[in-house]
Amino acid sequence: MSGSLQQTRPPVNSHLFKKVVDGKETALFSLKNANGMEVLITNYGGRLVGLFLPDKNGILTDVVIGLGSIDDYQRSVQPYFGAIIGRYANRIANGAFKLKDEEYTLNKNNGHNTLHGGKKGFHDVVWDVIHVDNSRLELCYFSEDMEEGFPGNLKVKVIYSLTEDNSLKISYAAATDKPTVVNLTSHAFFNLNGEGSGTIFNHQVQIKADYYLPVDGTLIPTGDIDDVSGTPFDFRKVATIGSRINDHNGQLKKGKGFDHNFVLNKHAMHTPVARVKGDKSGIVMEVFTDQPGLQFYSGNFMRGKNILKGGGKDGYRTAFAMETQHFPDSPNQPSFPSTLLSRGKEYKTQTVYRFLAHSV
Repeated sequence: MSGSLQQTRPPVNSHLFKKVVDGKETALFSLKNANGMEVLITNYGGRLVGLFLPDKNGILTDVVIGLGSIDDYQRSVQPYFGAIIGRYANRIANGAFKLKDEEYTLNKNNGHNTLHGGKKGFHDVVWDVIHVDNSRLELCYFSEDMEEGFPGNLKVKVIYSLTEDNSLKISYAAATDKPTVVNLTSHAFFNLNGEGSGTIFNHQVQIKADYYLPVDGTLIPTGDIDDVSGTPFDFRKVATIGSRINDHNGQLKKGKGFDHNFVLNKHAMHTPVARVKGDKSGIVMEVFTDQPGLQFYSGNFMRGKNILKGGGKDGYRTAFAMETQHFPDSPNQPSFPSTLLSRGKEYKTQTVYRFLAHSV
């Protein structure tokens, strides 16, 4: 496959990823396989910077939205591009939760709520590199007790691995010295037609979920678990994003588009829970996970204020995210699957993004 490529990867200047942040060195790392697929990752925020693979015509296509330097990431008005999110992905209502009758107050960075770990979440720290080779990058981070308000010293490890079947595996592990809550994810932004190729409206989406979580006006789940039948959230059969994103629907108005957690149907790790196809490239992304939820986000807050590594801008709804995770605000909603991590227990989860190219 790699010999039939019609173009080479656009240059990304690795020197622009060399910096000292909070006393730690940042860098850019590359994973490659024999099929012409390459993944670029920086240890600043554990971010996916780019993901290149041949499309249906053999043209190398970058399907991950990313920026061209550490400086660009630090000054970006969109702080989550490609990052590992923690300690708690998604939102926690009113920036507070209780554990064993003790209330913890978090940094609020999304109105009255805490979003993606707080003002300085895992997206804004430098991860330590403990192993790297052509197909595997192991990162770790030590989150101190009460960092951003979360209890417990938390040791976190994230492993990126690229396989010969064009799968990018992200493995997460964490351990704590006292009870805390943990919910980790990757906030990769995808456009399967290629970075800078325009809107995602004609991407075809399938999500294996009979239910989703409706939200209030601040995007906190109401506690209800609603049937997707007869709603714009029914992606059990393939539909394009643009065919329903502007429907007159109260939940779409609250999310300013899709920004909701889907309650995944019971599934095994070897069965994809979601599938997306780029209409121009023919590139298909399948999502595999052991998590109970999938946050589908349609780029509603993208405003074209960042210059991407390929020279384009991050325009409105020109990328989507599929963040595998536990449910938002679970620490405050006992009916949701628990995100409690106790001392002596290990948080362990894996998500796989597998890529294929089809001509039809």
